[in-house]
Amino acid sequence: MDDALLAHSLVVVTGKGGVGKSTVAGALGLAAARRGLRTIVVEVAARDDVSRALGRSDAAHAHAERTLRDGVDHMSIEPQRAMEEYLRRQLPVGVLAALLSRSRVFTALAAATPGMRELLTIGKVWELARGEERDGAGRPYDLVVLDAPATGHGLAMLQAPSTFASVARVGPVARQAREIVSFIGDARRTAVLAVSSAEEMPVTETLELRAQLRQQVGLDVSLIVVNAVVAHRFSEREERTLRAAPPSQARHAALFASTWASQQRMQIARLRREARDVALLTLPFLFESALDRVALERLSGVLDP
Repeated sequence: MDDALLAHSLVVVTGKGGVGKSTVAGALGLAAARRGLRTIVVEVAARDDVSRALGRSDAAHAHAERTLRDGVDHMSIEPQRAMEEYLRRQLPVGVLAALLSRSRVFTALAAATPGMRELLTIGKVWELARGEERDGAGRPYDLVVLDAPATGHGLAMLQAPSTFASVARVGPVARQAREIVSFIGDARRTAVLAVSSAEEMPVTETLELRAQLRQQVGLDVSLIVVNAVVAHRFSEREERTLRAAPPSQARHAALFASTWASQQRMQIARLRREARDVALLTLPFLFESALDRVALERLSGVLDP
């Protein structure tokens, strides 16, 4: 992994749903912490996949910053809680703040304001990543790893501040939105890591993500990680021998694995060809039934040997 990736303040991990974004975000967080960086992995919509994999899931305190046992901090952002925090900073204590913090009022406000949830979420991420001291939070984070939503929603989250900045031209929301836009659009501070699997649709979506990201946000993909790549175990001569062998379950399994690996290599080659100026790493397919801390440590070692 290029050292330049970990030199950013924020790494946004996104990609097609189901390709292993959370796995890569967790592995990247472990790799950064191993290098001595104060790192937090941020999940959204109250998810805690990374904290569960690392052995500490606590839904009641998911929105709080917590240190996992591997030295990585974790937070799962809940938009309503982010709204409550914003109101406490912006409004005097009183009836209005209490009213707007109620669940039903927040739900109605979020539903009536397209992009509100995304703005609140990315605003909290920006607060963690901007490198300023926060009351009672210890020293600033060196790196924030955002386990972003799948491609389309991930892009919408990155675009939300720009949308609000153009609509709300004055006031604290507009001012903060412009600051977030400046931060996200700065390639020195924000990097995007695209996760794909070695299949046609995820590869296509990764290439489309890159084009949309450049057009809509002004960023390029810094790194493509192809997850769950199976090893190609047979030479051409061995494959011919297998095909000529009598039918058996072992022969069928071996040929299936060989065909799967060949198809994956074709898609990886396509990615290298069509995104030739973007660094690409592959992570091996792990046959564990569920990813845990040991598995994430193995993958982080591949990401950052």
